[in-house]
Amino acid sequence: MTWEFDLPMSAGSQPNPAEMKMLPGNAGTMQPAPARAGAAAGGGGGGIVPSNPPVRQLSELPKDELDHLAEEFGLDPRDFKTRQHLVTALHERRQMIASLDREAMLDVIKWGRRPVTINASKEQVAQEIVRISSMKFDGLSHRGLVILARLRGIEASLEDPVPNIVKRLRKQEGLFARMNRKRRAVLGSMVAKMIGEDPAAAASADYQFLPTQHATTPTTSSPTVAPAPPSPGTLKDDIEESGLFGGIAGRIKKSADAYVNQKLDEIESRIDRKLDEIDRRLAEWRDKEIANRIRILKITLWASVVVGAVSLIYSYLKLYIWPQ
Repeated sequence: MTWEFDLPMSAGSQPNPAEMKMLPGNAGTMQPAPARAGAAAGGGGGGIVPSNPPVRQLSELPKDELDHLAEEFGLDPRDFKTRQHLVTALHERRQMIASLDREAMLDVIKWGRRPVTINASKEQVAQEIVRISSMKFDGLSHRGLVILARLRGIEASLEDPVPNIVKRLRKQEGLFARMNRKRRAVLGSMVAKMIGEDPAAAASADYQFLPTQHATTPTTSSPTVAPAPPSPGTLKDDIEESGLFGGIAGRIKKSADAYVNQKLDEIESRIDRKLDEIDRRLAEWRDKEIANRIRILKITLWASVVVGAVSLIYSYLKLYIWPQ
């Protein structure tokens, strides 16, 4: 038997934490341990401390990562005096990309023949557009030209005529960069003629987005046919953009990637055909096994019937025909 007493406490006495016990019930009114710790650390006025760490901000990135991110979005880190100015410019650039028209951005991707998937985000598409350094704007739509100009740091809108936008883009390039590009273009045309490349055939190839996923649907056993990767531009354009060695290395890399992807698709199709053949043979073996077992059951049943009939006839003859 337990006795409980309510002892009065003086005004100056402090409760002993070791002797305090929590009564059962009213569990919903008790404050959890992290909240009590946070309240004690914050002077009793803090709320519940979140368990998940906060998202990493741009200002918390190291300098090299921040500079690399700025270059991916088309910003030159050397144009900004302080780190805070660069972070502010990155925020503004991402907000500007979010406000762009996705279809217009895809027009630039098709014109520049950059490899992206059809469901790529706006930031991924913008990063691929930034990598386009071509100054030949033939075949690019008006809205696509506006997108390209804005991502290259030029204020443009659909109200601006195309010649004015092209003029501002060429003016931004600079004299020495234009001379180097012309020199690389001449060198690229010479190399293209030496290897016998047909620029008209390369330019007439239709653009196709990268496949999102090589998968087999659960309802069909055949794999989904993935579209081919976008055909690269001419070797002259590659050399004009990246130089002699960079253009040749890029073309070799693209050709190797296309060859490897083609062989992987062939291997995948062969594996799928083998799996289909294995499934078909297993189904045939299962059907034959079931048919053999049914046949054995029929034979056993008929043998039982014949034995039963013979036994009945023998018993009848023994009882009525040849009684002892």
